[in-house]
Amino acid sequence: MTQPTKQVKQLDRVIIRFAGDSGDGMQLTGDRFTQESAVFGNDLMTLPNFPAEIRAPQGTLPGVSSFQVHFADHDILTAGDAPDVLVAMNPAGLRANLGDLPKGATIIVDTHDFTARNLAKAGYTANPLEGDDLSEFAVHPVDLTGMTVAAVKEFGLSRKDAARAKNMFALGLLSWMYGRPTESTTAFLTKRFAKVPDIRDANITAFKSGWNFGETTETFIVRYEIKPAPMSAGTYRNITGNLALAYGLIAGGVQSGLPVFLGSYPITPASDILHELSKHKSFGVTTFQAEDEIAGVGAAIGASFAGSLGVTTTSGPGVALKSEAIGLAVMTELPLLVVDVQRGGPSTGLPTKTEQADLLQAMFGRNGEAPVPIVAPQSPGDCFDAAVEAVRIAITYRTPVMLLSDGYLANGSEPWRIPDIADLPAIDPDFATELNHGDGEDAEFWPYERDAETLARPWAIPGTPGLEHRIGGLEKGDGHGNISYDPGNHDFMVRTRQAKVDRIADSLPPLAVDDPTGDAKVLVLGWGSTYGPIGAGVRRVRKAGYKVAQAHLRHLNPFPNDLGDILKSYDKVLVPEMNLGQLSLLLRAKFLVDVIGYNEVRGLPLKAAVLADVIGGLVAEAEGIEVDLTPAPTPAATPADKPADKEELA
Repeated sequence: MTQPTKQVKQLDRVIIRFAGDSGDGMQLTGDRFTQESAVFGNDLMTLPNFPAEIRAPQGTLPGVSSFQVHFADHDILTAGDAPDVLVAMNPAGLRANLGDLPKGATIIVDTHDFTARNLAKAGYTANPLEGDDLSEFAVHPVDLTGMTVAAVKEFGLSRKDAARAKNMFALGLLSWMYGRPTESTTAFLTKRFAKVPDIRDANITAFKSGWNFGETTETFIVRYEIKPAPMSAGTYRNITGNLALAYGLIAGGVQSGLPVFLGSYPITPASDILHELSKHKSFGVTTFQAEDEIAGVGAAIGASFAGSLGVTTTSGPGVALKSEAIGLAVMTELPLLVVDVQRGGPSTGLPTKTEQADLLQAMFGRNGEAPVPIVAPQSPGDCFDAAVEAVRIAITYRTPVMLLSDGYLANGSEPWRIPDIADLPAIDPDFATELNHGDGEDAEFWPYERDAETLARPWAIPGTPGLEHRIGGLEKGDGHGNISYDPGNHDFMVRTRQAKVDRIADSLPPLAVDDPTGDAKVLVLGWGSTYGPIGAGVRRVRKAGYKVAQAHLRHLNPFPNDLGDILKSYDKVLVPEMNLGQLSLLLRAKFLVDVIGYNEVRGLPLKAAVLADVIGGLVAEAEGIEVDLTPAPTPAATPADKPADKEELA
């Protein structure tokens, strides 16, 4: 038999989504494909998406788990609006994701589980692979499970165990299609299943069989090549937001010379930070898995009182439970990091989905006047820098700091340039070591005496001779720190705590505004994980020849000193958020600028194409022109050879 001749087509980018039952290993498959692409040198972004239930009903739509990876030969900002390729492992995986596919997309579907029973569980009344239901797509029905079971027969596994390797068969096939290096996956499987040789060898064989199937079958006659992306010099690794944030906390401890103490209660999607930090005792990290959220933050505050860097990690429901204790940290003016990896709410809400709806909770969610600085990262890799910045603020200004990540950042990944330690800021805890009030025999230690520049109070480690003092949750007298119920003192202390937080703005750099021509009339302002979709939407508008400016906030309390002037220098300001307009509310109140909100709370990242249309509409209004963002047809950029704009759109 003559081996089919394979074509090789050059692409600039591809978006692939793996989807199947929550037990089909889609997260592992997507992660391995991502690691292969990272090793190859592509720029990439990922979007894992999995059920809230630990083991949702098998074969049903609520049980579908998916992993989307967008990789390219140039700089990209998001995991992509819609997949070019869907790998569906069962009927539910196909049906749950079909609505996201553009016309002409490629579908590779495992036919093995397309039985009447499984079709019914997925809500199908007829087999969609028969008939014209999928005529708009390039469909490749393949018995992935059957071929996997046959390939690993020699290892004597049960049929159930043998079938579990089908995700590796699919990974091998996709690795062949897109020229991914396979050595890292083989090494991973060898290490992961080192203690179970039969499982190890079966998975490696399934992976290689998938590759060989692509090489020899007539079903797939085209391979695709996506060249490495140009990147600045340095050492890179693929990193998730939670991992980067954990490393940032460790770096903050190293740069400040403080031991890191994490008091945490497991909660999706923040638990990975606890898991990672528990591995780094060699860096002076102590982790405490508390019995509940309140105990976790209480222990962290106690650690800060004792001279450690106290950290607690949680999601929105946990912040609600910690609120009184955070108020205690405001009153005692101790460094504390509260990491909120936001998820969809209210109540237990959507535990595995993303949202930005905790901003007002972070800003105001405590009794009394209890101001707290707020810092938000913009990408998975940026979680490292945001964590270091939060540590700097907490220690320098003696205050709890809210670090607002979210589920998209936490679980998503991107290439991250490992920083040079010399480039990280030095953070001086400046512990109190001597009496600070009065002279001679009348000298005393006053725990609320303040630094003239930062208004921070002294941080005295318990046990320091002569610096014995009391702090607690009742109002303090100015300077001496004794309990005070005096109305005038309370007013003064409330204003002083607010002024201390306001002083942080003096240490912030000017807000960076990306306005290439300098005369755009529309500014798009974002915060957190909207950075990628906003940036991609702005690129679309500029590619079409129109002017638009972009800025992104890392510091949400206090705002940068120049933010008000920047907002007032544009005719229209658009603020896209994954909430109902929380930053918009704060900006209107603070600067009296009628910003325009674009808001979605779907548990998913915003789409670049949708934002581009919204931005284009505002540009048209501001400049009194008609805006057309329709891309001109260009050579094919997807496996289905459908027209696509080769400029990075998502």
